[in-house]
Amino acid sequence: MTALRQEEFLPTDLTVDEFLEWAATTDGRYELVDGEVVAMAPPSQTHGLIFAEISYLISDHLRKSGGRCRVVLEPGVKTRIRARHNYRIPELGVICKPPVAGTQMVAEPVLIVEVLSPSNYKATWTNVWAYAANPAVQEILVIESVKVKAWLLRRQADSSWPEDPEPIPHSGFIVLDSIGLSIPLVDAYATTPFADSAEPDKSTRTG
Repeated sequence: MTALRQEEFLPTDLTVDEFLEWAATTDGRYELVDGEVVAMAPPSQTHGLIFAEISYLISDHLRKSGGRCRVVLEPGVKTRIRARHNYRIPELGVICKPPVAGTQMVAEPVLIVEVLSPSNYKATWTNVWAYAANPAVQEILVIESVKVKAWLLRRQADSSWPEDPEPIPHSGFIVLDSIGLSIPLVDAYATTPFADSAEPDKSTRTG
């Protein structure tokens, strides 16, 4: 999500419960970062197209695989550190446990996807490391909106995370072990101005 500069009128030092109560009576889109309310800017058209396409690709795969996992768009995600003061909102999450009626927060996503724009670069990567502290999260995918490129973070066998995310180049494949999906990166850009770019080298496919 794209974070705007916090304005003076936004409340501060809130818990998640206080934030949700406030947000229910307020127009606009917000998340809670360490107790501070942060407004979310409208995404660019290309950002939105990538978000829609990757959501479709993951949802379609999950339906066809017949498992219990499903996509949740723009979920509120619980952080492990300062959990009472954080309500972070990625583009999408994948849950593999039955949803709980009446709840607004996704406690145990196995996969999180973010779309990266120039205006949300710092905030997105800050959120990524916050998501990594959630013990349920197995993979985090970050997709560029200004060029065909992505990064993948995958939890290792000892439950630790690599020091740096794995870059996925233009000709590479998105390989998501958490849900058993492998697709060319360029498929996420199918409806964007990048759709006519060169086809990926099929020999690079893994998984």
